[in-house]
Amino acid sequence: MNRLFRMVVVLPSLLFGLWLQAACSEEPAEVVIAESEQAVPVDAGNTVTPVVTDDVIARVGDQKITFGEINVMLNSSAVVGLSIPALGTPERDTVRIVLLDKLISANLIYLDALRKGVDQEPEYQQAIRRFTQGMLAELHQENLLGNVSVSDEEIETFYKESVEPGTELTPDARLQIGSVLRKQKIEQRRAERREQLREGIEVTVYQKNFEAAGDDERADDVVVAEAGREKITWGETRGILVAAGIAAVHRDPLAMELNARLTALQREIDTRIMAQKARAAGHNEDPVYRARLAEYRKNRLINIHRTNLARGMAPTDEDLEAFFEENRQRITVPEFRRVQMVVLKTEEEAQDIKRRIEVGEMTMYEAAQRHSISPDAKKDLGEIGWVQQGRLLVPELEVEVFALGPGEIGGPVQVGKEWHIMRVMDVREAQRANLSEAATSKEARRLYIHDRLDEYTANLRKNDFTVEVYEDKIIQLAQAEADMVAQLAQQAGEPGSITQERLKELQKYITPPQRPE
Repeated sequence: MNRLFRMVVVLPSLLFGLWLQAACSEEPAEVVIAESEQAVPVDAGNTVTPVVTDDVIARVGDQKITFGEINVMLNSSAVVGLSIPALGTPERDTVRIVLLDKLISANLIYLDALRKGVDQEPEYQQAIRRFTQGMLAELHQENLLGNVSVSDEEIETFYKESVEPGTELTPDARLQIGSVLRKQKIEQRRAERREQLREGIEVTVYQKNFEAAGDDERADDVVVAEAGREKITWGETRGILVAAGIAAVHRDPLAMELNARLTALQREIDTRIMAQKARAAGHNEDPVYRARLAEYRKNRLINIHRTNLARGMAPTDEDLEAFFEENRQRITVPEFRRVQMVVLKTEEEAQDIKRRIEVGEMTMYEAAQRHSISPDAKKDLGEIGWVQQGRLLVPELEVEVFALGPGEIGGPVQVGKEWHIMRVMDVREAQRANLSEAATSKEARRLYIHDRLDEYTANLRKNDFTVEVYEDKIIQLAQAEADMVAQLAQQAGEPGSITQERLKELQKYITPPQRPE
């Protein structure tokens, strides 16, 4: 498996997780850029001169950040609602640096979690066990199913027996029939394998140990089932069993909650058995599995540590009130007004036009088109769009605009040698302006904790872990990418290129045939 393919398989979910965890910062913290690959370390006095190989563009402690990782994040950014900058563009370089900073912050949190032993906590260990069992069970199931193929004879038999006579068996129809038959075969094979799964394995279920009546007093180490030599405890299965029971009753008030819990437990037992068999078959040494497990370990550890840190940084009521007053402009969404203006030469003319509009002799649109001296009036008819409170350049106009009600005509207001009359076409009220409102309090609390986390990460960067960024390596690799894009573009434009041939084929479908004269 080559390096690029391995990167594509392994990194996306880790990087997406790191992006989510690091993205709390409103502005990226300062990144210290080394002048060359022989980087100047940024820490509490350590001296490190690492050897940079391949596409490593930064290091955080013993963690590497590669150019390839950043590119995977860039190409996945649409998932989190961002546009993807084109290859070889300055915009891509800009976003790349922002993402690099976020990866640095995420790696700092990861190293801090390891230092504090978060990876030894029960919540983390249980999460890793569940992921491991699920992954190994999936590998075992895939191995059991093997390659499921559908023959031409099977497709034609299905066609004759199930498709309306006279329907053409096109290539697309063949693909659709083949897909249906393949799914049927897979489900049938799964059912057969499921019956064989527990052969030779003793399974014991302790029903009284997961009845709803005992949930409040039951200890986590109470055994609810055994599969071979493996004991399955209440603490490991509480979440899935309780959720299964609640969901069943929600769907049908007459449903037996215990039966739903038992069904969920049976699925868990099957998963454990498949994981056992996967280990026995050596699937836990599969390179893709080990890479995915490593990525999950890191991602999960960051999630848990950040959650724990945030929980300890929750503000008091007094802290939140002080933060809101200091950061009101970040929390409150100001009032917006959609405004139309007519600019006139004299106060007398402005008063006359205003009066005529108010009595219905003309509209604001007509006044703007016929009388406004604004250069763009004939094109925009006086509409200046949405105006945010506090952003109008002329205070006198802002006072008048934000004193009007929707549909009211205001002015005339003098600005220099010109006179303005205006109409408020629509209003968007201010939001999150009062801390007593739930939405305001929630946003203020979110920003408060994000700021504290930013401060915490900045201190890790400054005092605890070495951070090195190889600027020359970033420039070199970005330039190589830009050169590659330019070369491909040049090749695509050459006569006889694959791109040109495809364009010719496409043109046949989008250009209507000419009629003979």
